[in-house]
Amino acid sequence: MKLLLLLITASFLLNEVYPWRIFRNGRMVGGNVGIPKPDKRREGVRDIPEEWFTQSLDHFNPTDERTWQQRYFSNDQYFDSTAGGPVFIMIGGEGEASVSWMTRGSWIDDAEKHGALLFQLEHRYYGKSHPTEDMSTENLRYLTSQQALADLATFITAMNKNYSLPADVKWIAFGGSYPGSLAAWLRFKYPHLVHGAMSASGPLLAEVDFLNYFKVVSESLATYSDDCVTAVQQGVDQIGTLLKQEIGQENLNEMFNLCNPIQESLENPSDISNLYETIADNFAGVVQYNKDKRMNNRAAANITIDVVCEIMVNQTIGPPVNRLGKVNELLLSTYDEKCLDYQYDKMIDSLRNVSWDSEAAEGGRQWTYQTCTEFGFYQTSSYEPHIFGDQFPISFFIQQCEDIYGDIYDADFIDGAIDRTNTLYGGLDIEVSNVVYVHGSIDPWHALGIIKTVDESAPAIYIEGTAHCANMYPPADTDLPELTAARQQVSELIDSWLKN
Repeated sequence: MKLLLLLITASFLLNEVYPWRIFRNGRMVGGNVGIPKPDKRREGVRDIPEEWFTQSLDHFNPTDERTWQQRYFSNDQYFDSTAGGPVFIMIGGEGEASVSWMTRGSWIDDAEKHGALLFQLEHRYYGKSHPTEDMSTENLRYLTSQQALADLATFITAMNKNYSLPADVKWIAFGGSYPGSLAAWLRFKYPHLVHGAMSASGPLLAEVDFLNYFKVVSESLATYSDDCVTAVQQGVDQIGTLLKQEIGQENLNEMFNLCNPIQESLENPSDISNLYETIADNFAGVVQYNKDKRMNNRAAANITIDVVCEIMVNQTIGPPVNRLGKVNELLLSTYDEKCLDYQYDKMIDSLRNVSWDSEAAEGGRQWTYQTCTEFGFYQTSSYEPHIFGDQFPISFFIQQCEDIYGDIYDADFIDGAIDRTNTLYGGLDIEVSNVVYVHGSIDPWHALGIIKTVDESAPAIYIEGTAHCANMYPPADTDLPELTAARQQVSELIDSWLKN
């Protein structure tokens, strides 16, 4: 033990970090679908201005006449109106809509091929689409997937009129991550408006305790080596040992560059749970976006499973807990952060802020609300063996719902909410045609999606070796053959839908 304590390393970085800003509840800051890299094949494309659509606040209460302005983008540069070209719509999700998607991404290749008119509709309560004066819990009652789908249906109906589109025009929906779920559900709920849908990395099964998330994270780390997984588990176990000793606590403060001394939190189980979950999320975020084509943070894109596992198996750094510290140091530095803030009350206070000008308005408060009221998706430490420890069980996440939004959002409420969502959409038993489900084996979210074809009219494409929404990004020379083949298969399916 003395050797372990002597080998502890320190790290001193730049700014203060709040882990719930970067990666939390399986959501990366900015949303789970990133900004696609520029496509060299399409340099000098036209400027795409933002546009606004008058939307109903509550689609399911005809006596409520309140409206708001929803942001969208359009691109008609490929549209062949004389040939009755189709319409493609990119569904916005748990982050700000990016105009970059209007000229980049694999869907642009299909739009050019078929002469499609393009739209992207930002999701209510995210980005600049603010339906209410603030994000109070009372106002968030209008933040539901059902309302979002009705937004899409209303928008599609209006655009058909605005563009004088023929009655038999075919709309194809595209979405990745939560919008991937919405794409499938849109086709399911509004088949008279949407002819087909590409659902990438979409979790279709709402689940309170998403324990298989970290199962897939562990399996994905094992694609590098079993030694990497073993080292992670040993490092996490050593954190527990250090927490029991005064000198060990001091070393943890330095090793993980904690914003507040761990001694202040020894009597607060929620702080300790938050610390363990944050360390686990260091690996989860890397795995979820392993070798993708996002350009939100170029430095972060270079941090892959190979990079973190090379650190974890490097015995010259010291014991496994030291290596966990080095991974943490790398990520803090990458996101230009000074220290790791793990304190529970600070996180809760931040997520209680109802102002559109707050940091929580980036999407953290909204997405947490949707997990509490519709989806669950809580990535707990319930999976055995406990590679990342057992300090963040489902009760830890349910408590957050109560602390942020009120006591009504307890375990019984959330259980009922998840049952309702699966009843509304069918979970993994959804019966729908002209939908393609695309998932990557590295992406933990595939555990809640359809990865095997049951109905040929709604096939699944499971890509070995790729992560979250990989098929949506522009093609690159470094793409795995399986990824290239998946894009081609999606394109062929769209061809067949448009012919029928």
